[in-house]
Amino acid sequence: MDAAHRTPLPKRSTAPSTVLVVCALAIGSWLVGHGAHAERPPQPSPAQAFPTPGLPAPAAPTSGGTASAPPAGASPTAAAPGAASGADGSAASAQVHPLPPSDPAGVRIPAIGVDAPLAKLDLDAAGALQPPPPDNPRLAGWYGGGPTPGSTGTAVITGHVDTRSGPAVFFLLGALTKGSTIEVDRTDGRTAVFTVDAVESYAKKDFPDQKVYGNSGLPELRVITCGGLYTKAGGYENNIVVYATLSAVR
Repeated sequence: MDAAHRTPLPKRSTAPSTVLVVCALAIGSWLVGHGAHAERPPQPSPAQAFPTPGLPAPAAPTSGGTASAPPAGASPTAAAPGAASGADGSAASAQVHPLPPSDPAGVRIPAIGVDAPLAKLDLDAAGALQPPPPDNPRLAGWYGGGPTPGSTGTAVITGHVDTRSGPAVFFLLGALTKGSTIEVDRTDGRTAVFTVDAVESYAKKDFPDQKVYGNSGLPELRVITCGGLYTKAGGYENNIVVYATLSAVR
């Protein structure tokens, strides 16, 4: 990635949300896939978004909506037993106590076949968030300046959607559905299990910083990659964001 296309971030702050909000500006640039192959990643359907207050929930896609359908053989995991639903449709985690901080080691998303190690991402000397290395497309990264997955706050995991060699770790992220699970193995030997509340796509120029990175006081997770239309001049136009809440600990 050309350094000129990377948005500078502030130095690490004692308030993680400050860095995370600005991080939204960088994600769109360094998660760009090169689009050198014909296959395009699936995009989330309106049915996977948070419900809009006062409007009926969008209908599930029909059999013709292949762009956002889960891959063949994938069966989304049901939400954890006892997980209630919040006012915004998110999974309530009152019965699941937050874990103490511990670095994550790997992430699994069974519904889309993801099983990847995690690299810690930090800020470079210019204050920009370092991306996962493009020479290892199956590697994902987590933002080390914010909460660790399972602890209180909004943890962030990111990864490439594709590279010059083809699909990368989060190529199928847009096919994920509500109720699917995301498992994060931690270095303390515990596994934090998150239930997906919604999957949404945003134009990078209108990325909703506070909605994505705001701290609700619950142990939450965001998984982010690129999506939308692709152009050689600007890369992918959107970011796909998966919202998930801690629902179990193993």
